[in-house]
Amino acid sequence: MNEAQFKNALYENGIQLNDKQMDQFNTYYELLVEWNQKVNLTALTEKKDVYLKHFFDSITAAFYYDFTQDIHLCDVGAGAGFPSIPLKICFPHIDIVIVDSLKKRIDFLKLLGTELSLDRVSFYHARAEDFAQNKAHREKYDVVMARAVARMSVLNELCLPLVKPKGKFIAMKGAQANKELEQSEKSIKILGGKCDHVHTFELPEEKSERSVIFIQKVKNTPKKYPRKAGTPNKHPID
Repeated sequence: MNEAQFKNALYENGIQLNDKQMDQFNTYYELLVEWNQKVNLTALTEKKDVYLKHFFDSITAAFYYDFTQDIHLCDVGAGAGFPSIPLKICFPHIDIVIVDSLKKRIDFLKLLGTELSLDRVSFYHARAEDFAQNKAHREKYDVVMARAVARMSVLNELCLPLVKPKGKFIAMKGAQANKELEQSEKSIKILGGKCDHVHTFELPEEKSERSVIFIQKVKNTPKKYPRKAGTPNKHPID
């Protein structure tokens, strides 16, 4: 997917990018490739792959959720900034908090935020389990997102404690989404969530399957969750 195809594909889905936003994506790509030589940020470095499988893929959540409203969003395990930074470029008004456990990735994201002139973006070097037990962040976010971080039974425990009651947890998944969702039904219920809906589609060109899973927060998460760092991954709520 080249830049023109990227812009057109978003336009077809109701998202119109101006020249400044296109320049921001180009700068994002250049910094990603530059930093990837010293920090493992992505296995994809070809421009067409990054635009399709990272930038466009990250934005697909906006085809099913209204990001034009005022939103306080938390991206858990953002890695190289996906999905939150592409969404922030498209919807500059939203407030974003990015959490990642690797300091080198946070250093990259801070530089990226400066180079792209992004405001209302905060970066935290922390384990998701610890971050979600912090009273300043627990159940404070309208939307919590995660992409390519862990299976759903683990993600639910990392993300749902951060979501406000009546807020949304949005998980961006590949071909195993429905299977993961089935296996995580117990954890969703225990952690105060309810599956709202799942949108499954194919990425343009390569036709690989993607799913965007929406979990509604229907009640407060019990205080003992998330458990201490590392436990959700070793012993998920099954």
